[in-house]
Amino acid sequence: MDFCGYLDEVKDSKANLFIFTTMGYFEHKTIWITGASSGIGEALTYALNKKGAQVIISSRNQKSLEKVKNACVDTEKVYIAPLDLEDSEKLTEKAKTVLDKFKKIDVLINNGGISQRSLIKDTNMSVYRKLMEVNFFGTIALSKLVLPQMIREQSGHIVVISSLMGKFSSQLRSGYAAAKHALHGFFESLRLEHYDDNIKVLLVCPGFVKTNISLNSVTKDGSKHNEMDEAQDGGLSAEDCAAKIISAIQANKEEVYIGGREISALYMKRFFPKLLTRILKNRKVT
Repeated sequence: MDFCGYLDEVKDSKANLFIFTTMGYFEHKTIWITGASSGIGEALTYALNKKGAQVIISSRNQKSLEKVKNACVDTEKVYIAPLDLEDSEKLTEKAKTVLDKFKKIDVLINNGGISQRSLIKDTNMSVYRKLMEVNFFGTIALSKLVLPQMIREQSGHIVVISSLMGKFSSQLRSGYAAAKHALHGFFESLRLEHYDDNIKVLLVCPGFVKTNISLNSVTKDGSKHNEMDEAQDGGLSAEDCAAKIISAIQANKEEVYIGGREISALYMKRFFPKLLTRILKNRKVT
């Protein structure tokens, strides 16, 4: 064999090893995904099901969850657990049902949430309360319900799908950004408090991902926005986003930024905050 042929063989061996270890990492894990009926959560369900994980999928819409389950390659490894993050009082019962059945949750992916499209001066306080209840209180309530089992097992991984809006904000997103900022504060504390319990925390900050999030966003009075944002429509696919999240979980990253050119705003915010303010002020936002 010549030298080039040897290098090709080594390269192929490494590629095969990567595929094997990726498959093996998730194969015997139980993973609970909220917001799994569409978008990033749906894409994560398909990808993790293919990797052999036992997947628990949750959202408010049971019919949509059933469609997602039926589209999986191994439906026997998909369990439907409908829940409403806004109704945090009922989450205790839902979590007990899931934990009684599976005993152990290896990975909790907090993906469920809603966005916003309204100016501060026009937005009802009830809308802000809804945004915080779903995006923040519901997420931390479910995480706290799963946490004791992770502490007992001395292992676990909590994944929080935040947003670039968890690092800075823009017009029409005040309540959404506030909830995402709050998630970072809470889960960074959780990571530190339970570091010695081997509980890992990953904060995922997507930019523009092509999902229905803008269509389902709440407006000033709580009604649906029902419009696809141009930037959202041209964003990263949910499948590509899910693949990057899965890679970040396996790599045990603490925070990951996913998207296109919009990620540069993070560095602008850090080093040139006034410039970012001018850019965002003049940018057309819908």
